[in-house]
Amino acid sequence: MSEVDPVVRAVEAALFAAQEPQSAEDLAAHIGSDANIAGALQALQADYAGRGIELVERGGRWHFQTAPDLAWLLRRETEQTRKLSRAATETLAIIAYHEPVSRAEIEAIRGVQVSKGTIDVLMEEGWITPAGRREVPGRPLIYATTPGFLTHFGLTSRRDLPGLEDLRAAGLLDPVDLALEGALATDDTDHSSDESDSLLENHEDQA
Repeated sequence: MSEVDPVVRAVEAALFAAQEPQSAEDLAAHIGSDANIAGALQALQADYAGRGIELVERGGRWHFQTAPDLAWLLRRETEQTRKLSRAATETLAIIAYHEPVSRAEIEAIRGVQVSKGTIDVLMEEGWITPAGRREVPGRPLIYATTPGFLTHFGLTSRRDLPGLEDLRAAGLLDPVDLALEGALATDDTDHSSDESDSLLENHEDQA
């Protein structure tokens, strides 16, 4: 058996013990800034490819997860699904496409007020988080999506969000659904608001 690179072993151990996804910088803080963290991550990802667990990167952070085709083995029969409300769906979509945004900006896009409860539900799910304050009078809180949002919806980054035409082609968006379409519409000059929200209109999210 060939000897395994000690940096690869150290990165593997750190990821296995971590309670949340780790960035390359997080790993370097534990293992050493002179270690080839990027090379170790690539080696581990290749080594775990096709196995029962795999190493994945979501939004610049790395973690081990069950291979998608085996997830059914670990799924509890007692799992409950809950329908995400229309307000929460639109709010999450707006944040994903326009982040970071304030509540007032979300309301301007939706055309209606956003209740604190809607924001709270999305924060409880771990999909959005406060991302500072807008430097304007009143300094309102602004919100952005989390690595947990990317993980839940199987996205590597927000660039993977599908567009409106993709949603229609998949039958996930009603052609006359102007309210949600308006929520997902983006400014072509705004790089931060890439495409649209496909998995959200499913509304079937695990509790």
